[in-house]
Amino acid sequence: MRMEVHLHADIPMLEGVSKKQIEQAVAPLLDYLDAEGMADVKSLEPEEPGLRYDEKELMFLMCWTGEIGRSFHPALASALDNLGPLCYEAVEVELTLYLDNGEQESRLLFVGPTAHAIHEAQRRCMIEDVSALLARQFGKEQVAEVTALVDRLFEQDWKEHATEVKKPERAFETATRPSRKHLH
Repeated sequence: MRMEVHLHADIPMLEGVSKKQIEQAVAPLLDYLDAEGMADVKSLEPEEPGLRYDEKELMFLMCWTGEIGRSFHPALASALDNLGPLCYEAVEVELTLYLDNGEQESRLLFVGPTAHAIHEAQRRCMIEDVSALLARQFGKEQVAEVTALVDRLFEQDWKEHATEVKKPERAFETATRPSRKHLH
């Protein structure tokens, strides 16, 4: 079963990271897409650049729509895991799945240099999402109360993970997000 997806991210890279290093990191995704390099990754939407590295801005840009099969997710996960150590900071990667019934499902993946950096990016995104949602109905003080609680929950979650048996750090994590139409 094939499905259409959209992948979107602006990932800041460490100074000195080359295009070749990025292509090596995302090789599992390139292999899946049967592409020799990032320049070969063409989007179904002509205005989308696909995958490219802006060496001047040190930014790896992902804006690609394509058809995928079942083995796409492991290839993407492996690519993000490889990419993590090259990242300057942790950021979100938006993955939108377009379902056969016309609906869409959005997921947030996080990529970054360390598990802690990813946890902080997840915290930042959650606080931004909760704040935006609550601001439609409540004032700044009420929103601040809730975001302070969210902040404490993330802090508690990190402390709990720190006391667990150490797992290898992952350079990416996944989360779900309410569906939003991505406008370009």
